[in-house]
Amino acid sequence: MTPDAAVTILPPLQPDEARHAAAVLQAVRDAIATHGGWLPFDDYLRIVLYAPGLGYYSAGSIKFGRHGDFVTAPELSGLFGRCVARQCARVLQLTGGDVLELGAGSGALAVGVLSTLAELGALPQHYYILEVSAELRARQEQRCASLPPALRARLRWLEALPATPIAGVILANEVADALPFKRFTITSHAPLEGGVGLSPEGALIEAERPADALLAAEVAQLAASLSTPLPPGYRSELCPMLKPWIVALGDSLSRGALLLIDYGLGRREYYHPQRGHGTLRCHFRHRAHDDALLHPGLQDITAWVDFTRVAEAAVEAQLEVGGYCTQAAFLLANGIESELAASAASAAGPGSAAAEQARLASEARQLLLPGEMGESFKVMALTRGLAAPLRGFEYQDLRRSL
Repeated sequence: MTPDAAVTILPPLQPDEARHAAAVLQAVRDAIATHGGWLPFDDYLRIVLYAPGLGYYSAGSIKFGRHGDFVTAPELSGLFGRCVARQCARVLQLTGGDVLELGAGSGALAVGVLSTLAELGALPQHYYILEVSAELRARQEQRCASLPPALRARLRWLEALPATPIAGVILANEVADALPFKRFTITSHAPLEGGVGLSPEGALIEAERPADALLAAEVAQLAASLSTPLPPGYRSELCPMLKPWIVALGDSLSRGALLLIDYGLGRREYYHPQRGHGTLRCHFRHRAHDDALLHPGLQDITAWVDFTRVAEAAVEAQLEVGGYCTQAAFLLANGIESELAASAASAAGPGSAAAEQARLASEARQLLLPGEMGESFKVMALTRGLAAPLRGFEYQDLRRSL
């Protein structure tokens, strides 16, 4: 996701939003009391992002697109879905089987991929969408209703990973960044764990405690893998859920590719000493900021992905790291330039074609340019049973940076 504007004064809450935030705040206060006055940050995220009926992803607000809080690549431009579909088509030609999309957002990517796969003659047997939010599933069903009946018939919604591993493609576009993560601070002695407490007035405040043995070991292992020591006061995040999540996805893939698209870095860049405040980012009505305690339940809270941790998890899951590159390189290798030209040429009339070309060129710039999404977003392919190289990684190979 990418904010449409720099950090500015955040817009005021509407009355219904204020009531919802108050309900979520009370749920957080109750959890803090239950946990003895302090709540680890990842547990805080589980409430404000995922608590049924309360969390950001399970309540009914519009999250994606121009009227939500942020814009993801599939909503930004149909070119993105068409390029992803080209990569999916190549894998499906080798494996047959299905596509499984995790957390399909508004359904824009599903519509784009299925439509393009039909054009390419490479339709999957099924297009599964794993969605745990009933509200988001309803939005996806509404978006996918625009598809022809023959394509809609291939759609299936799941509430959990399939019991029988699939052959084909698993898509995870901006999913890993939303997994609950821990925050830590380096000290001259043992690390501290970031969490949430209450002020005497009952307001949420940041609070740190000595890290437990498990987190301290994770931080020590992380620090040992870096060439430069992390200085006292260095603050960042790590996501213990990432490895078991990748292992579970690997168990769901018999043959094919898992494509992860997210903003992130390899470990040495992620935990560079100059990045001493971490990568936490919040999004509210297209404003980006770093106050995770503001408007609980009404804003998205994410952190960048440590793609080295993803690669390590792939080894544990007996998957191959089949490719790792920037989003720009992936889209260029999958023909975004030809897609741009073809889409513009299909517009009716010279004036329409020129206007369409200008619009699509603007979208392509946002997807490709380093200052937009082109370099901050990475694409990683984790594969099983694929001997052939993947087209999307022909232009760039960043695996040595992991």
